[in-house]
Amino acid sequence: MDRIFRIEQNGCPKYVLQKDDATQWHRLDGDPYGDYTTGPEIEDEGVRVLSPVQPSKIVAVGLNYRDHAREMNKPLPDEPLLFLKPSTAVIGPHDAIVMPSQAGRVDYEAELGIVIRKQAKAVAAAEAAQYILGLTCVNDVTARELQARDVQYTRAKGFDTFAPIGPCIVVGLAGSALDVESSVNGERRQASNTRELIFGLHHLVEFVSSVMTLLPGDVIATGTPSGIGPVAPGDRVVVKVEGIGELVNEVVADTSILEGLTS
Repeated sequence: MDRIFRIEQNGCPKYVLQKDDATQWHRLDGDPYGDYTTGPEIEDEGVRVLSPVQPSKIVAVGLNYRDHAREMNKPLPDEPLLFLKPSTAVIGPHDAIVMPSQAGRVDYEAELGIVIRKQAKAVAAAEAAQYILGLTCVNDVTARELQARDVQYTRAKGFDTFAPIGPCIVVGLAGSALDVESSVNGERRQASNTRELIFGLHHLVEFVSSVMTLLPGDVIATGTPSGIGPVAPGDRVVVKVEGIGELVNEVVADTSILEGLTS
């Protein structure tokens, strides 16, 4: 299986590959969303790993694990519950999650992400696989008090830095039985498996693409299991999905207001 990373080296962003279980990066020659070949090895000196995608949108699915629906005291949905996160919320591995001063409680949510390979509109579930480039980790960071107050989710889910994605896209990984976990400061908080999804990956591609056109690089965040909880400045949050790796981010306080007062 190919692992597609997006990195910055010497100020230049580029796509690189890891083949199967190898740890050495190779240059990706071509289009990661089309045809590509494996180029020469790349030295890892001066490398910063970025989010592997630059989506036009993130389509997230609410209450897609049975245990999470119970945790939120909500009935099981009859069809996927969709909301959007803006592209400006995306950050990569080891970037900081910034807690907005007006947000109140902020929660982590470990999720499996589907990365779209090519434009998808009204795609049947039986054909969904050909529209999927691969899978990645997503942390659907949420301002929980604002979510309850606003009813709809735009503000609670849409702050800058509220969509960590990475560390890579894994091509050819089946998503039907993957462990999904999160931990905060080394303490495991969530532990489930995509077998517990109410709506599976191909069904989600079908459903979402019946509503809106999906573009290459768009991400469907497939929902979070039970065990959600708050974070605080200084916390280290890890989202781990079997076969993909770990998405690690630290939480920091929003200092923009203080900086504005002292400038």
